[in-house]
Amino acid sequence: MPYSSIQELPDRVRENLPKHAQEIFKEAFNSAVKEYSDPDERRNKDDDPEEVAFKVAWSAVKEKYEKKGGEWVKKSD
Repeated sequence: MPYSSIQELPDRVRENLPKHAQEIFKEAFNSAVKEYSDPDERRNKDDDPEEVAFKVAWSAVKEKYEKKGGEWVKKSD
C-alpha cells in the first residue's frame, strides 16, 4: 500500500502534480497509511484506510499548491 517512489504513484498524481508536490503526496500518503491502519485511529472506523490516506495526501498537497488554469502551482508565500 505505501509508495516507495514517486514513480509508483497513480497516473493522475504523476501526470498532474509537479515533482515537489508528488513528493509531498507520497510522504503524506505513506504517513497516513501507517497512522490510520488501526480503525480506532480513523474518525469513521468503517472508512477504508487507503481512502483516508488519499484524502490526507491531497490535503497536504493543497497546503503548498493550488490549481490555477488547470495546472498545479506552488502557492505564493
